[in-house]
Amino acid sequence: MMWVLYLLIFIGLFLLIFLTVSFVLLRPEDYSTFDSHEFKSRTALPSIANKEVIERVRNMGRQLHGVRGRARILAMRQYMDGISDDLHMVSTVTATDQPRGEWVVAPGADTRRRILYIHGGAWMAGSPRSHRSMTDQLSQIGKAAVFAVDYRLMPEYRYIAGMEDCRKAYEWLLDNGPEGKQEAQIMVIAGDSAGGSHTLALIAWLRDQKLRQADAAIALSPSTDMTMTAPSNRSNIATDPMLGPMFGGLQKVPLPVLWWFSTATFRMRPASPVASPLRGPLHDLPPTLIQASDCEMLIDNAKRYAAKAQAEGSPVELHIWQGMVHVWQIFGPMLPEADEAFDDMAEFLRVHTGAAEQDRAG
Repeated sequence: MMWVLYLLIFIGLFLLIFLTVSFVLLRPEDYSTFDSHEFKSRTALPSIANKEVIERVRNMGRQLHGVRGRARILAMRQYMDGISDDLHMVSTVTATDQPRGEWVVAPGADTRRRILYIHGGAWMAGSPRSHRSMTDQLSQIGKAAVFAVDYRLMPEYRYIAGMEDCRKAYEWLLDNGPEGKQEAQIMVIAGDSAGGSHTLALIAWLRDQKLRQADAAIALSPSTDMTMTAPSNRSNIATDPMLGPMFGGLQKVPLPVLWWFSTATFRMRPASPVASPLRGPLHDLPPTLIQASDCEMLIDNAKRYAAKAQAEGSPVELHIWQGMVHVWQIFGPMLPEADEAFDDMAEFLRVHTGAAEQDRAG
C-alpha cells in the first residue's frame, strides 16, 4: 500500500506547485483600495413592477436548470432573442452583412450622429435582435442612428474575435451611416454586461491606437474584471437573481483554478486589459457613464473601474440603482426604473454630445 501513500504525496506536491505557479503567474494587482469610494446612488425603493421582472428572470433560471454544455448555450441564446419579440418599436431596423449587424433608426434621428451598441450575454449569447428594446430607446434619446454589431460569440470563436468585430464596426461607422457613405459628426459607444466590457476595452484601444475617440461612452452593468477578485462577486450571489444562479457556483472554485479556466476559455490571461478593462491604463478616456445595481455581482467591478478612472483623470460617472436586476434597462416596457435609467442616459448625452432629449413613444 506504499504506492498509495506515494501517489497522495505526489498529488499533494503537484497541487502545491500548481497553486504557487498560479499565484506567481496569474495573480492580479490588488484594487481593494478603491472599494471605499462613494458614488451617486438612487435611494428610492424599487417599484412594484420590479417584482415581476425578478420573477421573469428567475423563470429563465428555472428553464436552464439542469441544462449543461452546448444545450445550455443554445437555450440562453433562444431565450435572449425572444426578450424583445413583443416590443412595439418606433425605430426602423435594417440588417447589414459587412459589418454584420443592424441599423436601428428612430424617426427624426440625425444619421450623422451614431451610436455603436455592443450587446451583452456573457460573450456567448445575445444579438442585435435580443437588445432591440435598448437600441430603439437609445436612438430616440440620442437622436442618433444606432448600429448594433453582431459580433462573433464564444465558444465557436475566440474571445478576441468578438472584440475585433467591435473595433472594425466602430472604424466603419466613422465613414458610413444607414444611408451609405457619410462621415460621422458624433460617435458614441454603448453596451451592457459583456458588451459593457467590450465598450470600455474599445475606448482604451482607440486611445492607444490614436484613432478618433468616441465623444462619449455608456456601460450598463459592465464586466470590468475577469479575475473575479472583487468582493461583490461572492457577497451578492444571493441578491443577484440573474447572475447568481448562473455563475454563483464558480465562486466555490479556488481562484487559481478559475484563472486557469478563464485563460483556457478566453485564450488570454484574465488580467489582460482586453478582457479586464479595469486592469489597463484609464487616463485620457472620453466622458463615460456607468449604470449598475447595488445588489448585482458586478457592482464592485463597476465601482473599482470608476474610482480608478477618476483617479487617473478621466471623466467617468457611476450611477447606482437599488434592488435592480442585472441590466434592468432591457425591461423598459414594463419597468419604471428602466425609463429612469434612459432619462439619465439622455441627460448624459445632452451634456456631452449636444443631443436634445425628445419624447419617447410607446
